[in-house]
Amino acid sequence: MARSETTTGSELEPVKFSRLTRRGILLGLSLSQLIALGIGGASLIAAFYAGGGILLAYSAPIWMLAAVIAWVRIGGRPLVEWVPVGAWWLWRTTGGQLLYRRRIVAPRPASTLALPGDMARLREYTDPETGAGMIHDPHAATLTVATAIAHPAFVLLDPSEQNRRVSARGRVLATVCRSGRISALQVLERTLPDSGQGLAEWWAEHGTNDGTWAATTYAELIDRAGPAGERHATTVSLSLDMRAAARQIRTAGGGIRGAANVLRQEMTTLTAALRAADLTASEWLGAGQLAVMLRTAYDPAIGPTLERHGQLGQDLATAGPVAVTETWDRLRTDSGYHAVLWISEWPRSMVYPGFLAPVLLSTGIGRSFSLLCTPLRTDQAARDIRKKKVEYISDATQRARIGQIEDASQSAEYRDVLRQEADLTAGHGVLRYTGLIAVTAPSTNELDTAVAAIEQAAIQASCETRLLVGQQAQAFTAAALPLCRRL
Repeated sequence: MARSETTTGSELEPVKFSRLTRRGILLGLSLSQLIALGIGGASLIAAFYAGGGILLAYSAPIWMLAAVIAWVRIGGRPLVEWVPVGAWWLWRTTGGQLLYRRRIVAPRPASTLALPGDMARLREYTDPETGAGMIHDPHAATLTVATAIAHPAFVLLDPSEQNRRVSARGRVLATVCRSGRISALQVLERTLPDSGQGLAEWWAEHGTNDGTWAATTYAELIDRAGPAGERHATTVSLSLDMRAAARQIRTAGGGIRGAANVLRQEMTTLTAALRAADLTASEWLGAGQLAVMLRTAYDPAIGPTLERHGQLGQDLATAGPVAVTETWDRLRTDSGYHAVLWISEWPRSMVYPGFLAPVLLSTGIGRSFSLLCTPLRTDQAARDIRKKKVEYISDATQRARIGQIEDASQSAEYRDVLRQEADLTAGHGVLRYTGLIAVTAPSTNELDTAVAAIEQAAIQASCETRLLVGQQAQAFTAAALPLCRRL
């Protein structure tokens, strides 16, 4: 992002997001489009040199189909890019992978998570020093831990304080890029129904329950108002790349215990950075707290009950869903219907901090907003920037050769690349951001209404959203669970 240079210290400083590169390999065409056009062109040329005439007619279905799937777009994507999505969906459909039913009688292996799909491979490890519940993915070679974050209402702060906090939180993200051992960082903001437990605890501690009419009335008001409200819960998850940290893990003792020792160092660094940014981090979440979060994500109706009875739902072995049914653009779990939206385009114009308030603060909608931050090593980021510059220069040369005029969007992309190169040279870290919004409702009709409201709120925030299709189950795990899962 780039800051505006025309603001004073007492005013909010607008920022601008870098554009997503949309140029293809050649003349704006992607690799799949070039392959489709190449096949169609090869069939047309072969028929022409073989005699033309009737052979051109016989080969017409091939080159016409190639042209159609290469140029015709559905949902902003050419048809050829939908082919692997449709093939994967067909494979999952025929293989029965869209349905999950938990085996009630069959016992689960020790320290495993009762989660559907590829998350069944996840293992739980409790750190003996911090008590944190760490989630180990043996296939991806990652170890993940999460902490709850408390912070004041950002929109209520004065502009100078908002600017200061934005800069401080930027430094928090910068710390993730320095070690080279972090696979991903996830910021998860959940909007949950309020059970009223917090109000009840406050009244029990500060109230005067002397039996008077005023005390009785106030207690009844708290009892009725609590369940009707909603609250926001924020967590930060940190995932260690065990392959990148292999040497440090061996030095620390090897295995999961060594990985936990290395991750503990990163946890200490992140905690200090959060404290410097005026973000209050609680103790790292234990296995029981993670279990409650997983359970309420799949079964939203049970959330208030688990909050009122703190000892229920504290076992990761029983935290997963009983049933999951995935459709093309929806997901049904125990007591909820879900739909996941992807923020495909961040604001193109200058925006102020807090621009996501319409999305995050819409009342009456159950949702989980997940920001996945993937750090890039400095050398890898430099190679990517050089590659983008070479691609742009080559593309501009080809366009000039055939007489095409360069439009403003292409120039803006190139300026963004140059700005990223300048930031990298100045010592700033580079992260790739992925924004996901999981919308939850108790019925399909309410879900459609909630999705429409979130899409409208995203427009107010100058963001473009797309409903993910063919991958709702995988997207839900990335958007609603604090496990640093990636699509």
